[in-house]
Amino acid sequence: MKLYIKYMVSLRCKMVVKDALDSLNIKYLSIELGQVETLEEINEQQRIQLSEILLKSGLQLLDDKKSILIEKIKNVIIEMVHYLDELPKQNYSDYISEKLAYDYTYLANTFSEVQGITIQHFIINHKIEKAKELLLYDELNLTQIAYKLNYSSVAHLSNQFKKVTGLCPSFYKQLGKKRKQNLEDI
Repeated sequence: MKLYIKYMVSLRCKMVVKDALDSLNIKYLSIELGQVETLEEINEQQRIQLSEILLKSGLQLLDDKKSILIEKIKNVIIEMVHYLDELPKQNYSDYISEKLAYDYTYLANTFSEVQGITIQHFIINHKIEKAKELLLYDELNLTQIAYKLNYSSVAHLSNQFKKVTGLCPSFYKQLGKKRKQNLEDI
């Protein structure tokens, strides 16, 4: 049986879900971002208990098909941007469609209807979050970050970064260094 979980976006979330399943003696085959595959059907009482435990950690057990599909889309994008070593070279629309085995137009329309933003904007927001993270790590320069995140140029990355954050990447990096210095001075 597959269970779908909203807001499950990190390794820490996977550990929370594992602990919840273990505490309820629910046997599982796998725990992935956004979903769990159990060995057997869970009863209504187990579902309620699991839901309550997950809610305490900010996670939500999903039931309706649209919500499940939206979480699958989000998880594919989060995995693609934050956890793959290299972003796919193919169009993101083809990648997402392939991963979920749905027509992209259907996915895009459903996502926009429920989330109020396009899949493309969701991807851009996550790419900028990844760029912010990489800037703060200070291991890659802006050219390398633009290449890693599949931007056509540094200027393209800089324009999107400023549009999303209101700051240019170099200024954001300086702010991060100042914050780090201030913390070290304490």
